[in-house]
Amino acid sequence: MSLTNDLPSKANDNDSAGGIRREPTLLPRSPAEALEPTRPPVPPAPETPQGGGHPVLGFFNGMFRFALVLALAIAAFYYFLKIEFDQPGPLATSTVIVVPKGQSVGDIADGLVRDGVIADKRVLFLLYARYFSHVKGNASIKAGEYVFHKNASMRQVLDTLVEGKSIDHKVTVAEGLTSLQIVQRLNANSDLEGEIAQVPAEGTLLPDTYRFETGDTRSDIIERMQVGQQKFLAKMWEERDPDVVVKTPEEAIILASIVEKETGRADERPRIAAVFSNRLKKKMRLQSDPTIIYGLVAGQGALDHPIQQDELDRDTPYNTYKIDGLPPGPIANPGRAAIEAVLKPAKTKDLYFVADGTGGHAFAPSLDAHNDNVARWRQIERAKREQERAEAAAAAAAAAQGSPDGTVPKPAPGGAGAPGTLVAPDALIDGQPSAGLSPAPGAASAEPAPAEAAPAGGAGGGVPLPKRNPLR
Repeated sequence: MSLTNDLPSKANDNDSAGGIRREPTLLPRSPAEALEPTRPPVPPAPETPQGGGHPVLGFFNGMFRFALVLALAIAAFYYFLKIEFDQPGPLATSTVIVVPKGQSVGDIADGLVRDGVIADKRVLFLLYARYFSHVKGNASIKAGEYVFHKNASMRQVLDTLVEGKSIDHKVTVAEGLTSLQIVQRLNANSDLEGEIAQVPAEGTLLPDTYRFETGDTRSDIIERMQVGQQKFLAKMWEERDPDVVVKTPEEAIILASIVEKETGRADERPRIAAVFSNRLKKKMRLQSDPTIIYGLVAGQGALDHPIQQDELDRDTPYNTYKIDGLPPGPIANPGRAAIEAVLKPAKTKDLYFVADGTGGHAFAPSLDAHNDNVARWRQIERAKREQERAEAAAAAAAAAQGSPDGTVPKPAPGGAGAPGTLVAPDALIDGQPSAGLSPAPGAASAEPAPAEAAPAGGAGGGVPLPKRNPLR
């Protein structure tokens, strides 16, 4: 028996005898195999630190994964915000909301939820409000009165609030109003608050259209008008013609107020200003009817009747038929065009003007030329009165035909023969026929037509009477 065969049998015998099982020993199958060197075992793989790689690389790897997850979360949140902010809101009908001054963003959001403009103020409104304040460069939501339309989205609501798209309130102050009339107009505006403690000085307010927000006071508007007038007057005074007749800005306002009341046409103001400037240079009295009226009513407005001869002769500081030079103060608040006209008057030699029947005036450098213009104006007025009488007669006849008893109804107030109409051609003043002329149609002032004309040589508010010599 060979060696290789005997060993396994012995091992088996021992196993059976002793009850111990042993693994058989592997022996080379041949002597040549026994002489071959044994191959060394494969070394085990080196242990690596938990987390895979260098610690620094692992930190950056973790940060990258965190940043990626965070970016995805932000993108998802932004997409959610965009959907929420652009979808229609809960507002069932358009509504007006007032945002008072000094309210915080949270208080404003509470009010919008309470009024049904937005559904939820949490996160969405606050985050997006902060986004608007930083991106659009606005420190906070603006106070004001806002209109929100039906189903306005969150984005539309915030656009309106952050950009200050409030309801546009405005008050218009016309040129030629007195300070008292302006105060009365502001007091009548229910959108303004507060009271005006004192009527401002005449001529210190700049007529214009002023816009304001809910909560603004009447005193705010007055202050803005005063500042506006000061700035504009200072600018125009610097740009004035070097040979203007007025010596101070205050005198410029006085003369501008007279120009303002004499005409409502912008293209005529420089020429009207030239007439008064030329008269002042020649030491002629201004003889302007609006100054008579202001001296009689002291800023209350218009007379309720035409100027009478006794009023024309009355001694008041503003009666430019009796005083030399300018009156002591403005007779109204002139607008920009009148102020500019006085400081940049037309280059003419005109000394007179009278209405021409077209809404404007006819100008003249001499009394003879002026009298010719007056004669033409009287013809126009005579034809106008005849036409009015014919129309009134036709209306009365038509009314009589439609009346059950055939009687003619009385003329309505303001019609032919009503107070304030022109004086009949045969009216006399001091034994002379009355001119019976009204201020030019379209004039800024709303005063009634004067019943009597001015003494001869007047600038334009009154017309020279026949057979009279000029004052100068």
